[in-house]
Amino acid sequence: MTVITIRQPGYFPHMGFFKKIQSVDIFVFLDDAQFEKNDWDNRNKIKTMNGDMWLTVPILHKFGQKLNQVKIANNENWAEKHKKSIKMNYEKSDFFKDYWEDIDKILTKKWENLIDLNYDLINYFLIKLGITTKVVKSSELNIKKTGSERLLDICKKLSTNTYLSGELGKNYLNEEIFAEAKINIKYEKFQHPNYKQLGETFQPNMSIMDLLFNEGSKSKKILKDSKNY
Repeated sequence: MTVITIRQPGYFPHMGFFKKIQSVDIFVFLDDAQFEKNDWDNRNKIKTMNGDMWLTVPILHKFGQKLNQVKIANNENWAEKHKKSIKMNYEKSDFFKDYWEDIDKILTKKWENLIDLNYDLINYFLIKLGITTKVVKSSELNIKKTGSERLLDICKKLSTNTYLSGELGKNYLNEEIFAEAKINIKYEKFQHPNYKQLGETFQPNMSIMDLLFNEGSKSKKILKDSKNY
């Protein structure tokens, strides 16, 4: 059985995103999907002593743009603001120093395209988490269809027989066409584990940085032991 999953490469993704990659044989970055404002493509959350806060990359958005066409609005000093917020909220965590220099270097680069920034961050975290899943970009597959047919054609193109969908896929996937193509659909149900965090109240679904800064090399086992079904 070869399992595939498909998802947009977001900014500083949370733990469930990386569990999804870890759970399959092939992960497809849906880089040519239409960009959706106020989604996860250009923002994510970090934990603060008062709850959580958004880190949002400002973009030059044009209606109908694909994700891999979106430019960053570099007239705003967003990178320095993000670095300041991350450092202020995490520099007292046990393993902050193990990762901060690398993350700081990535954010300091002069990025033009949002997706290149996201790729660089995601690839860094994949290495640190020991995830070796094969990664493919949907833009390289030359798929013309949309919706469920697009997802199905990606599965066919990569010769996979099982598609791992997010829970919300139950609301929109055309299960019938997958059944006709003899491709199974599995729906994930990520069970977010608790781990050591700064502060008294545990906040789930923070950026993957939160796990690494607080648990260091133990993050690999915590992620591996978490449940996705």
